[in-house]
Amino acid sequence: MNNKIYLALLASVTAISCSQKDKPLPNIVFILADDLGYGDISCYGQEKFSTPNIDRLARDGMLFTQHYAGCTVSAPSRSSLMTGLHTGHTPIRGNKEWQPEGQWPLPADAFTIGKMLKTKGYATGTYGKWGLGFVDTEGDPARQGIDDFFGYNCQRLAHNYYPDHLWHNHEKILLQENDSGRTGAYSADLTHEAAIRFMEANRENPFFLFYATTIPHAELFAKEEYMEMYRGKFDPEKVFTGTDSGPDFRLGPYGSQPESHAAFAAMIKQLDDYVGELLAKLTELGIEKNTIVFFASDNGPHLEGGADPDYFNSNGGLKGYKRDMYEGGIRSPLLVKWPGKIKEGSRTDHISAFWDLMPTLADITGAEIPEKTDGISFLPTLLGKRKQKEHRYLYWEFHEQGGKMAVRMGDWKAVRLNVNSSTKARTELYDLSADTGETNDLAGSHPEIVRKMEEIMEEAHEPSPVFPFDFEVKGR
Repeated sequence: MNNKIYLALLASVTAISCSQKDKPLPNIVFILADDLGYGDISCYGQEKFSTPNIDRLARDGMLFTQHYAGCTVSAPSRSSLMTGLHTGHTPIRGNKEWQPEGQWPLPADAFTIGKMLKTKGYATGTYGKWGLGFVDTEGDPARQGIDDFFGYNCQRLAHNYYPDHLWHNHEKILLQENDSGRTGAYSADLTHEAAIRFMEANRENPFFLFYATTIPHAELFAKEEYMEMYRGKFDPEKVFTGTDSGPDFRLGPYGSQPESHAAFAAMIKQLDDYVGELLAKLTELGIEKNTIVFFASDNGPHLEGGADPDYFNSNGGLKGYKRDMYEGGIRSPLLVKWPGKIKEGSRTDHISAFWDLMPTLADITGAEIPEKTDGISFLPTLLGKRKQKEHRYLYWEFHEQGGKMAVRMGDWKAVRLNVNSSTKARTELYDLSADTGETNDLAGSHPEIVRKMEEIMEEAHEPSPVFPFDFEVKGR
């Protein structure tokens, strides 16, 4: 099926659920960037390029300074977002592969934001990257509360911007324009166009749009008209030599990029333009005032495919990158716009995380959620109310590189490394109130706090047969 036929099909999708006129529930648009650093947008301090459309969300809404992703890599971060559970409880805790394509699936009994919002009559659509269950597995988007899905099912294949196929629900859409190494169909354009058509089809119904773009994850490929805007502006360039032919071509390995700096800035410009088009479409459809828009990133900036986060200060001066449990690996920008509800140009230091989205949306829509949730609604913060419940702690775990854990409790942050080794495991301790860059390990001078943090790690970690740690926190 070619792109024009697919887009015509999507445009004809029958709108579902209840009318907004009958039940004025707000539309929900959640834009999730892929590997965008805390400092990669100008309202968070980026100086080498600007993001005016994304910045509009801050100007017209609220900017969070202490928001956190669900994990430091894609699949567990998205699992945490969708289930309202941190990585000590959420079913997917790593990018574990699934054959023939995709990653380990969410189980059938997972309670997701999609399932929750469907109980309130929402149409639900996901466009971009899913990676929580291949077609016909329990984690299939259609079995997790998503009415319409178009994009990449597999995190690994989503590395490449000119793939040979994408998925529309259960249909494999072959992109013949990309055959034989051609670059005729840029995937981010296709998923963006599908998201626009989803909004058009459901303009009379409350909808949840999960806009899970792959930008700016490697490979660093932007369209030529965007490359022209930045070519030669970030010299000396960084050259990356990747995979441009052979059996692994466009199956995960990144293509070569001789102009990595220009390509990265161009990709962010593309993303910013996409956000501008989404906001313009809401206005055109007359539903802007009844739509809440979120913008966040799934983890910190990556170091792959020619990416140069230090050159761009992508982590905003924070320590660490993707796959680190330091702030640079897990702290995420969060911008929220809701006309007439959220004060324009407001900022908050409220400490929050991906697993708070489910209870927040439940608060907004009146939906019910399970008793077992790690999230706390931050709706009071959005509405400028004083009575906001706070987390006792935030917790993360990561099942690569020997195993990692992290806890934030107030201003204290603990990072445990080499969890799977009884001899190499160690816990670092930082005071974020005085050391946001996590440069001064205080574990030796505060053993009582270290013990408390390790107790929290044991409390928060629920063993998983699929994603096991070989040793408990204290090596028992």
